Amino acid sequence: MSHGVHAVQHEVEHKIKHDEEHGHGGGGDHGRAGIDTSSINKRVALLIAVIALFLAFSETLGKSAQTSALNHQIEASNLWNFFQAKNIRRTATIVAAEQTKLDLIAAANDQQKAAITKQVDDWTKTAARYRSEPEAAGGKGEGTVELARRAVEEQHLRDTSLAKYHHYEVASAAFQIGIVLASATVITGMVALSFLAAGLGVVGLGFMAIGLFAPHAVHLF
Repeated sequence: MSHGVHAVQHEVEHKIKHDEEHGHGGGGDHGRAGIDTSSINKRVALLIAVIALFLAFSETLGKSAQTSALNHQIEASNLWNFFQAKNIRRTATIVAAEQTKLDLIAAANDQQKAAITKQVDDWTKTAARYRSEPEAAGGKGEGTVELARRAVEEQHLRDTSLAKYHHYEVASAAFQIGIVLASATVITGMVALSFLAAGLGVVGLGFMAIGLFAPHAVHLF
């Protein structure tokens, strides 16, 4: 998409130079319908420049949203992996505690029973810490409960960033088509194409606004 932006900017510069040279050489020539084509071409060139500006904005926002989505996906994957590791350790600790409780039956004396009971209590506390540890990681929590919550939050942020990215992509497509139609106006002299290009520019602005302020309002993909 960045190559498209550069190509569009080059085309805009070429059109502006062409219009200036045409205006100087033609002395404000009138078309077949009595229309000042030099003036129209300048306005079309300005329209192309404006649409290209918004295209640059939409593509920049799209790249940012795409990068954000990837970062949130990576963070969610890391948190789920951490969750799985903690959950496995917690399960192993619970199993060990339950098996050790059976040793109380075969304990020979009170001293052995006290030692076994203390070990079971330690494992039970460890299993509880694996399940919920809200004070860890700067208050974010590193128990399975907190890790699952954080992973789901990252997934929601990823989905929001992806929704923004899709809307920015649609906006970029509208802007690019608008630039092509506006450029065709200079070649064909069909002014209606420039109005259609301006309409597509408005559509692109609409999708940019949706991506910025309400990315989940419209579902296209």
